[in-house]
Amino acid sequence: MSRPLLPHKRTRKARLFAALVLSAAVLPPRAARADPSALWNIVHGQCVPNAEGGKGPGPCVSVDLSGGEKEGVAILKDLRGDAQMLAIPTRRITGIEDPQMLAADAPNVFAAAWEAKKQVEGRLRTPLAREDIAIAINSEWRRSQNQLHLHVDCVAKNVKDALAEAAPSLDGTWRQLGVRLNGRAYLARRLDSADFSDAEPIKLLAEGVEDARAHMDDYSLAAIGAAFAGKPGFVMLADRISPDGGGHAEDLQDHGCAIAQFAR
Repeated sequence: MSRPLLPHKRTRKARLFAALVLSAAVLPPRAARADPSALWNIVHGQCVPNAEGGKGPGPCVSVDLSGGEKEGVAILKDLRGDAQMLAIPTRRITGIEDPQMLAADAPNVFAAAWEAKKQVEGRLRTPLAREDIAIAINSEWRRSQNQLHLHVDCVAKNVKDALAEAAPSLDGTWRQLGVRLNGRAYLARRLDSADFSDAEPIKLLAEGVEDARAHMDDYSLAAIGAAFAGKPGFVMLADRISPDGGGHAEDLQDHGCAIAQFAR
């Protein structure tokens, strides 16, 4: 006989159920029908064996196994968008909520994702400013795949413009951003890092936002290139899913890359 849910558990279950219903309503049909292991099967079943066998990384764009498969990251062109890339660990990691991403040996997938900026630029045939690129992870409840993957693509123009005004007031503490982005009140902080080689954003979220570590599955996370006092950095953005939406930081991106027209 199962135990009755405690009041706070019932509340959480009801909230998540509402969020899941919302997700089913707003996600595109392709995502709803997707095989949740498709990315893992591509990376583990094709890209890694091909790279290890000297056949190249295909169908991935690149596979970095310099630290071994446990710390490796593959870059794969997404089916959507002209230039969108996905950064995917070569180790089995389900998503942002996976405890492996808080361990000391977690793969530095954000650093690999930032390197994929070059692949985005190559597809667009134009260089982009760091402020033009956004990296995003969706929450467990707003994704179609059960293998961690970071979306790397152009930032939406309205988001770039809003952050240009808000970013100078940010510091190293997570706080609610002073402007709403696509209707959502994101948490934001400044990150002084040129390329994530010295920072791990998922750990920063877990350690810096109250109660986040216990509910990582609810959170989406984004990093958008920035400069602070002339030095390279990132604006980090986090959004927790709620019955009225959220948990889908990919919304901050523009898979049509309209902003690339301004870069030419």
